[in-house]
Amino acid sequence: MTISTPSNSPPTDAASDPAIDLAVQDVVPESVDLAEEFESSGVREVMEELDKTLIGLAPVKQRIRETAALLLVDRARKRFGLAHSVPTLHMSFTGNPGTGKTTVALRMADLLHRLGYVRKGHLVTVTRDDLVGQYIGHTAPKTKDMIKKAMGGVLFIDEAYYLYRPENERDYGQEAIEILLQAMENDRDDLVVILAGYADRMDRFFNSNPGFRSRVAHHIDFPDYSDAELQQISELMVTEQNYEFSDKALTAMAEYINLRRKQSHFANARSIRNAIDRMRLRQANRLLQANAGPVGRKDLITLEEGDVRASRVFTGGLDSDAKPILPSAED
Repeated sequence: MTISTPSNSPPTDAASDPAIDLAVQDVVPESVDLAEEFESSGVREVMEELDKTLIGLAPVKQRIRETAALLLVDRARKRFGLAHSVPTLHMSFTGNPGTGKTTVALRMADLLHRLGYVRKGHLVTVTRDDLVGQYIGHTAPKTKDMIKKAMGGVLFIDEAYYLYRPENERDYGQEAIEILLQAMENDRDDLVVILAGYADRMDRFFNSNPGFRSRVAHHIDFPDYSDAELQQISELMVTEQNYEFSDKALTAMAEYINLRRKQSHFANARSIRNAIDRMRLRQANRLLQANAGPVGRKDLITLEEGDVRASRVFTGGLDSDAKPILPSAED
């Protein structure tokens, strides 16, 4: 279980929160400037951050923009006292690993907070192990505790289909499902649940659990990245870590991506991140073994062609996606 909060999110104190329930205002305006609302609410900032941090994913970003537009218009309707119900905001994110589902969920939590649909805007990420107990009486408190931690924000359930194991009569996943369904209905004005996983498994999960299907209004599919997008992602990742590819290393990286995605256990951006971690290990080892004297800044930041081509992928082997452990400052 992890709890995440966007680094640039506004204060969560209700007194300073710009997204106060506008329905209580006494004065009905003559008009509402939606463009101004888009700016003042911080929605533009969230969308720009999404564009900056996520390469590609045009269909996903379009769905997020549509959701933001719905919520902005809903706020405007409140100002006019128009009858409305709280929109159903529970979602399903489907796609292969490493396609940005968790990142988008974090931005969605920030967006919902800025528009006043949740109080805090944090993201609580859980799996089956965080919700389902091992014995009678264990599941209910575990599930309720996770829901309590997520209240005022978003509960992100990764690989949600593992909650349902009909082949095991003694499994306690169904109890967790029933508690989640109740919270999704009763607390939907202060809790958004996002279910995530592979598309085909999520389809079977929804077919077996119609209660979830009826409560999830937004289904967003995350496509795999193209080779060109993964190349952009690799350059962004090394830049964020104060590294850079040499020209030959950049060419080798493009070849690596083309070969790696054809292998099993490929996880899009996650595989690229893990590959870069291994390149950093090779670069550090190269510098230590080959240099008997001082090294300059250029040496320390440059990933060379050999750091890339040392991967087993280039000789037909399977590159491991087990993330290496880099020495810390305390070691």
